[in-house]
Amino acid sequence: MTRFIDFTKMHGAGNDFVMLDGIRDELPELETFAQQIGHRQFGIGCDQVLVVRRPRDPETADFRMEIYNRDGSQVEMCGNGIRAFFKFLRDREHWDTDELRVETLGGVVVPRWTGDNLVRVDMGRPVLAPAKIPTTVTSGDGPVLDITLRVEDAGAEAEVTLSAASMGNPHAVIVVEDVETAPVEHLGPQIETHPAFPARTNVEFIEIVSRTHIRQRTWERGVGETLACGSGACAVGVVSMLRGVVDPEVRVELRGGDLDIAWAGGDAPVFMTGPAVEVFTGRIAIQD
Repeated sequence: MTRFIDFTKMHGAGNDFVMLDGIRDELPELETFAQQIGHRQFGIGCDQVLVVRRPRDPETADFRMEIYNRDGSQVEMCGNGIRAFFKFLRDREHWDTDELRVETLGGVVVPRWTGDNLVRVDMGRPVLAPAKIPTTVTSGDGPVLDITLRVEDAGAEAEVTLSAASMGNPHAVIVVEDVETAPVEHLGPQIETHPAFPARTNVEFIEIVSRTHIRQRTWERGVGETLACGSGACAVGVVSMLRGVVDPEVRVELRGGDLDIAWAGGDAPVFMTGPAVEVFTGRIAIQD
């Protein structure tokens, strides 16, 4: 039996998503379905599939967002996705105020509408303790800054210097001289699946342009290189501030657009501001 469900294609700074309404529609098994519709040639094409659900606890959240990577794996958090999620709900009049509490596997996140398709997101406090990122690249209480990790390079062992943090999902951050020539496709998958990151990790390659400007490329866990990563930009801002190389407010330039990151340090939350854009809508056939 064939039936149809509606979808909306969206992006945040080039990080693109297929939105599904799991409250309105009966959805198929999503691990496999995400692989099918996420395929660039044989499906709709996206980095992640985002699903609207009712919250488990209406006292603490207004909606729940499920996130599936293009390889079918479910992940904790997506900073660009949370902005697209909020715009989707606002545009379809599911929500009519400027602030929203969204439950994710990484915790409750609060986006706020600022106009002109821009959303400012309270991403919560960064996680800096190694065991909670999680990583075994170092022990102690953290933060994980400028640690050496052994990888393979042309069949031989090599060393990479990286920092790490979690914004509800793990990130490894590597400083390079030029992001355009960074070995993203070579080192990205090695570090993503390195034993030092037991839950795998996103990998951010960054170039410090000035105290208010960082350039970034992302190897995203379960996806590959993406045009943007919002939680990654937050992690990049945090570790760069902790390293003392940028100011408490910094613009992160990604291949798909810019994100503004602000963090007062300590137990303060990280704030991310960036765009949310609807690309097109459609219907897709599924077989029951």
